[in-house]
Amino acid sequence: MKFDKKVAVVIPSRYKSTRFPGKSLVDILGRPMVVRVADLSAKAVGIDNVYVATDDKRIGDEVEKYGYKVIYTSESCLTGTDRVAEASLEIDADVIVNVQGDEALLNPNDIIKAVECKVNNTNHVVTCMAKLTSSEKPTNLKTCKVVTNLDGDLMYVSRNAIPSSKNGIVKSAYKQVCVYAFDKEQLKKYYDIGKKNGKTPVESSEDIEIIRFLEMGVKVKMVEVEGGTLAVDYPEDVKMVENIFRKQQLYSKLDTKVKSGIR
Repeated sequence: MKFDKKVAVVIPSRYKSTRFPGKSLVDILGRPMVVRVADLSAKAVGIDNVYVATDDKRIGDEVEKYGYKVIYTSESCLTGTDRVAEASLEIDADVIVNVQGDEALLNPNDIIKAVECKVNNTNHVVTCMAKLTSSEKPTNLKTCKVVTNLDGDLMYVSRNAIPSSKNGIVKSAYKQVCVYAFDKEQLKKYYDIGKKNGKTPVESSEDIEIIRFLEMGVKVKMVEVEGGTLAVDYPEDVKMVENIFRKQQLYSKLDTKVKSGIR
């Protein structure tokens, strides 16, 4: 798909994950997870427009074996978005898409939807959301739940169950899907605040990086996408992701040459 704007995907990846060290390179049916995410991203924007931002040569060397570009960033990045902000200084693009390196079941269409929304909402940051399935519990602290206003702007995001009634009952909930779209100016402001003051108060409390934009007063537009994503946060998530890959037969298609998408 073609856009009027130059688009690049940046996948922030670090080796020293708190919950799952080395997870970026964990094998997902014969390919490192970060490469799986790059493959899926390339389906949306083309292999020439996909970058992996990392501070670890082990990740960089592995990614380059598969033909993807690597940008080395500092070890002091507070969040994945801070890492993307550093990397964006070396990229010629109007829209920068942050795709988390553990989103091994990413739908390439989610990237396209986020970019389209960003192009049409230039003052907003954009991220995605999906309705929780019947098997997903809103009380699961691994999942970030989102609440929007009537215009589709993000009001709040939390690891706790929201929105809930006064009796604590959640009838319907949406989760964040970690695909974000920004322009370079928005990323610079985000990075500068973190560099000067560290994580913002609520961002730090919830441990959710998109909240920094809310605390900065930046509007965040939410784009609804299909469910089915599963981030790999713990070693036990790997088998679940592989089983879904097998069912969807994604891996057999992606192991062929990745064709260009957006030009």
